Amino acid sequence: MKNTALIKDNIDNLTTLWRTVATPLLSNHKIDSFEFSQIKNSGWPNRLWFREDITEENLPQILEIIEKNPGLIIPYWDIFGSNSNQIFEKNGFQIRIQLVAMALKLGEKFPVDNNLTFKRVLNEEDAKTWSDIYPLSFSYIISKETLVHNYENVKFYLVHFDEKPIGTLTLFQTGKTMGIHGVGVIPEMRKRGFAEEIMKFAINEAIDADCEYAQLQASALGKGIYTRLGFEDLFLITNYFLNSNI
Repeated sequence: MKNTALIKDNIDNLTTLWRTVATPLLSNHKIDSFEFSQIKNSGWPNRLWFREDITEENLPQILEIIEKNPGLIIPYWDIFGSNSNQIFEKNGFQIRIQLVAMALKLGEKFPVDNNLTFKRVLNEEDAKTWSDIYPLSFSYIISKETLVHNYENVKFYLVHFDEKPIGTLTLFQTGKTMGIHGVGVIPEMRKRGFAEEIMKFAINEAIDADCEYAQLQASALGKGIYTRLGFEDLFLITNYFLNSNI
């Protein structure tokens, strides 16, 4: 039996992060049972999400929102047991990426090798560097402005090796949950154990913040590391988009 409290905490942390970063840029909107955040000149969050299961009756409203806000991605939480994701698949939506929501009960801190240094982003120069290297690890851009407007709300870190920026990390706390997001290492620095070292730093930060759980959403690339560190699967997130060229 899946832990429904952990599932709720995972979704709450993720959606609160989207809402939080978009709000200072006046880019978060709530319409009935849906909420969406779309920041200009940024590939993130740009999500339309819902708390309850969707039905065919929701589709016209979803399509209307997407028509007015092209490029929105819809995360579908595989927690309802209803196969309602077929509503998207029958109506021209395509899968962009699937992620596995995962959780780790926090205990002892991890020893770290200290090969890396971590600098919290708190000025425009670092925000630009972070924004420049982030898409080298991911297939989208997070604008510099998103970071500049959220220094206090979210912990964005630049990761350095030999004084060169080689990776990114985002930490966002909700209650006793630390969300670990945006763990990226630039391609030429991969396969050197850096992603695991970033994760250990993030977990230790969560313990220092008196959190009970660390939560994340894993791509296929990172899932092996997270499992090795003790994270357990909660549910699947399928991100859908509507290709307007079809």
